[in-house]
Amino acid sequence: MHYIQVNDLSFHYGEEAVLDDISFCIDPGEFVMLTGENGAAKTTLLRNVLGLLTPTTGHVTISDKNYKGKKISIGYVPQQVAAFNAGFPTTVLELVQSGRYPKGRWFKRLDERDHEHVQRALKSVGMWESRHKKIGELSGGQKQRISLARVFATDPDLFILDEPTTGMDEESRQKFYTLLKHNTEVHHKAVLMVTHESYELRPYADKHIHLVRKEDSPWRCFSMDLCNAPSKRQS
Repeated sequence: MHYIQVNDLSFHYGEEAVLDDISFCIDPGEFVMLTGENGAAKTTLLRNVLGLLTPTTGHVTISDKNYKGKKISIGYVPQQVAAFNAGFPTTVLELVQSGRYPKGRWFKRLDERDHEHVQRALKSVGMWESRHKKIGELSGGQKQRISLARVFATDPDLFILDEPTTGMDEESRQKFYTLLKHNTEVHHKAVLMVTHESYELRPYADKHIHLVRKEDSPWRCFSMDLCNAPSKRQS
């Protein structure tokens, strides 16, 4: 099964062609990085995948079930998370813990597994030591990190992440990649991640989608074996 399947996608802003002839798929257990130089419409491609934009031609399918046959859950972190104002009263820990509450059950008691999940998520983005700070006291980069931690706490089947490691030091990035890899290999999650850190991410990624273009043409998906090739794990 495919969690994401993109077929012959093109996208125009008005009369301007931005993306052309994009095809790829992502399966459970796959860690996929998406790269391209500045202006390569990477975020535009993610927004088409998520249904926030509508392809001009072609189509995107996201599975409605996970590999266990249950309703799929998606964790999305955009490139720039909306700012929290300085008076926001919630602490870092409280915000990330809220990701463990089932829909409609905001006051359930968290169990030991919930607390372990929250701790692991905060440590993965280097924010465990700041867990008792108020959200409004944090820098923009720190707010981005706790937004990532909250997504981890929700335990989604599919992660869609737009340059999530911006502002992280190398040690924090490596911990973050390791946690993502653990989630794909052990828990059969899927990851689609936009990054500029392609060299250091390469040992963790199963697939590499790269957007390139020729002069005066739209961005196209390019890779030796990915952009128009079937998944290695088709079923």
